[in-house]
Amino acid sequence: MVANLHLLNHSCPLPSSAPHNGGLLPAAAHCYFGAICRLPRLEPGFLLCSSVSLKGRCWKPGRRWATVCVESGRDDSETVELRDSSSQLSASSSSPIGLASLLSSYGLITCVATSGFVETAYLAFTKLSGGAVSCPIGGSSCNYVLNSDYAMVFGIPLSMVGMVSYGAVGLLGLFGFTKTAVKIVEVDLIPWLLLVTTGSMTVASICFMYILVTKLDGASCTYCVASALLSFSLFLLTLRKFSSRDLKQVAGVQLAVTASVLVALSAAYGGLDSASAGSPKIDLAPVEPEVTTVSSTTKMSLAKHLKSLGAKMYGAFWCSHCYEQKQMFGREALGYLEYVECYPEGYRQGVKMATACYEANIQGFPTWIINGKVFSGEQKLSELARISGFDASSFPD
Repeated sequence: MVANLHLLNHSCPLPSSAPHNGGLLPAAAHCYFGAICRLPRLEPGFLLCSSVSLKGRCWKPGRRWATVCVESGRDDSETVELRDSSSQLSASSSSPIGLASLLSSYGLITCVATSGFVETAYLAFTKLSGGAVSCPIGGSSCNYVLNSDYAMVFGIPLSMVGMVSYGAVGLLGLFGFTKTAVKIVEVDLIPWLLLVTTGSMTVASICFMYILVTKLDGASCTYCVASALLSFSLFLLTLRKFSSRDLKQVAGVQLAVTASVLVALSAAYGGLDSASAGSPKIDLAPVEPEVTTVSSTTKMSLAKHLKSLGAKMYGAFWCSHCYEQKQMFGREALGYLEYVECYPEGYRQGVKMATACYEANIQGFPTWIINGKVFSGEQKLSELARISGFDASSFPD
């Protein structure tokens, strides 16, 4: 491989027998006519040249580097290009944003962080809007986890904290990708800021996985696991920006970050653990009390009318107001109502609400959904008749 350097009508050839090692040209360069050639643009990852004639770093084929060559005894200089004569690369062949750039550490950090930002933004929007998330694996488990007390940190939805964290990492990665320097005393702060942020996210993710297994009885949460994997990937990509010489500083920073995250999460969840430890264990079998009242013809007609509209009553077997609502209709009319039991497997720690109830975003019992509108709490039959368009005069208050 031969690289030609044109210097003020002189030449500084690299020996044609120079070994090719991993795409680098580590061989010595020899300049003639007393010329001194050097590469002023220094970047990590390139082998130092052994020759005193070529100061700086070796050229990597596929990249174009400007060189400054000055002839001995003269003040004038000329900027020239060092090219790989075997590939004949031109300026147009190396675009600012190519596949190689995207696969760099900063490029990958930006892409991964963007994925995490999209995921947590979806979860935050769903949380704030009161909707139910679509769980690819585990049915209603995602909603159970994301609506639990552990999904809040100091009153802030955990999904919003994640969205801000991924956004910050993505912004720092973009700064590094575009070579936008953030320096203090000539020290590039971007790798260190990324280390603090991704390190915090990784430690927090480990803690949340522990909570998922121990406090939430191993509930399945696809989004939680995906976020943990993304955080860990970002941390590993960040570590690539440091050399072995930075090991002590990196370890010190990570220890401080770990301690800070553990203290913060202990403060946020300490009250929940205390309340859980002091409360008695609840274990209720799914046994519904028997409805004893007899339905009138009018009540049965109302029940049939509600069913024709697709109206649904959501309740729980242990809810006294749900039982009273059923008693209003009577045993016979109840057979026509579309009733959804939200805890068909009983009520105890770790038991999840039925998927249909999560998808309907049921917040209390009983809840009626009639013509797409939500009505919470026990309703009088006259009110149900009025809402559904039935003859309300048949049910005097």
